[in-house]
Amino acid sequence: MFTIGDFARHGRVSVRMLRHYDAVGLLRPAHVDPATGYRYYSAAQLARLNRVIALKDLGLTLQQVRRILDERVTTGELRAMLRLRRAELEATMAAAAARLVQVEARLRSIESEGHMPTNDVVVKSLPAIRVAELTATAASFGPEDIGPVIGPLYGELFRRLEAAGVTPTGPGVAYYEDSPEGGGRISVHAAVQVAAPLQDGAFRVLDLPPVDRAATIVHRGSMDTVLPTAQALALWIDENGFRPAGHPREISLECPDDRDGWVTELQAPVTGP
Repeated sequence: MFTIGDFARHGRVSVRMLRHYDAVGLLRPAHVDPATGYRYYSAAQLARLNRVIALKDLGLTLQQVRRILDERVTTGELRAMLRLRRAELEATMAAAAARLVQVEARLRSIESEGHMPTNDVVVKSLPAIRVAELTATAASFGPEDIGPVIGPLYGELFRRLEAAGVTPTGPGVAYYEDSPEGGGRISVHAAVQVAAPLQDGAFRVLDLPPVDRAATIVHRGSMDTVLPTAQALALWIDENGFRPAGHPREISLECPDDRDGWVTELQAPVTGP
């Protein structure tokens, strides 16, 4: 038998927590000295304590924990619950990390205000290109909505191209337009250059028309950090008297496994002086 202090140390919890679990009937001491009121616990009670802490970390209330334990949850069932919770926490952490990247990108844009480089912008014509593409809808143009759509879309496109025996002949081309569904939704086009005949089926093959003039700039790094580059291009377009004349494109020039090594050309069709 262990004193409450010893049991707390072995269970890696506080004495106050054990007293609270006793008060709510969740983990009673194995023995209480009638003369002193001291609580004593057995080593076997560590198993119940572990289950209490694990279920509480799943986000359950103590009342829910007690009900589950009283119903004799098996080790396998508890393991499954913990794995589900772990997946949820990992997803939350990934989402928080993605938000942090966007916050940092916004901060860089703010810090660059007034001295964004504009000598990297090149105005040029764009030839017509034939692409195979898949299209899906994103809730908005925000990175948190575009990213989860375009990544899987490209994965599925390349899987279907391989199954059809079609080999890309050029870089990836992503472009966006307002969705016919309205409500601020965006049609996301994940495309890659091909030499296949025009077709609709497992994927669509179409010719993107030539562009007389496009303001272009090269972004180096993950597309999660493209915001300062995209805004530098927008600033240059506005300050030089140009106007947007179509949907911008993103041309993937280099796509190594390390996303920080990506090289992408942003192409914005324009009209103007």
